[in-house]
Amino acid sequence: MKLPILIIVLFLSLTSCKKADEEYDSKIEAIALPPKAKVDQVKFVQPLVANADQNNRPIATKIIKEGNLRFETSDLNATYQHIVKSTTESGGSIQNDVEGKDYGSIFRKLVIRIPSQNFDPFLIKISKGVTYFDNKEITAEDVTAQYIDLDARLKAKKTLENRYLELLKKATKVTEMLEIETQLSAIREEIEAKQAEMNYLQGRVAQSTIHIEFYKNVAVDSGVTISYGTKIWNAITSGFNSLSGLFIWLLSIWPFAILASGLVYFIRKKIKTKKTK
Repeated sequence: MKLPILIIVLFLSLTSCKKADEEYDSKIEAIALPPKAKVDQVKFVQPLVANADQNNRPIATKIIKEGNLRFETSDLNATYQHIVKSTTESGGSIQNDVEGKDYGSIFRKLVIRIPSQNFDPFLIKISKGVTYFDNKEITAEDVTAQYIDLDARLKAKKTLENRYLELLKKATKVTEMLEIETQLSAIREEIEAKQAEMNYLQGRVAQSTIHIEFYKNVAVDSGVTISYGTKIWNAITSGFNSLSGLFIWLLSIWPFAILASGLVYFIRKKIKTKKTK
């Protein structure tokens, strides 16, 4: 009776050990590094919902405002001082300042950065005294959807980074650690690129850009009056120069002239010979 009981106990022991080994293997597989091909295929799918983030909290509309103005002024310096004063009062700054002169006018071109909330009041200030604009272009681009999409992708990359950090803590093999660190490096580069793109977008939303060109018309200097005698002398000089040019041209083609004369002489002599016969 003891032998069958011993066999049964041994069988149950082996079965329990096998189950324990399977559970242990499944735990190891759970912390093992996923294949690189599968990692690269990880996508974050986030529906774009205007004016809402991932937690459904309201997001302020993101608008990029830009302006392009050109107008005439009677006093270039006074207009410049007025624009500088308005820029300072609006909390902005002049990014570029160019002066120049065209045919019949002198001009000045400015590139100004203004806080977006002061964009409209600033335009009203600098428009005072302007009779009309040669060009006035105002744009307002809504980039809210682009902002939400970029924010979602950035959070997805950070989530993936945290998962790899957890895997790195549980990894026991050197090869696994190296592979995880390689993946982490690539993900962090993508995070930095997305963050830079986000910062650039936020900067354009926060600060509006305005291109302003103003000019003043000036009288064109008239040429010096030329006397009648000077005109005659210029005509004689021009004729002499033309004659000299013709003479020089004839000298340059003398070989061809001699060749042509010889050819004409030979043809005429041949014609006379035929007539005498």
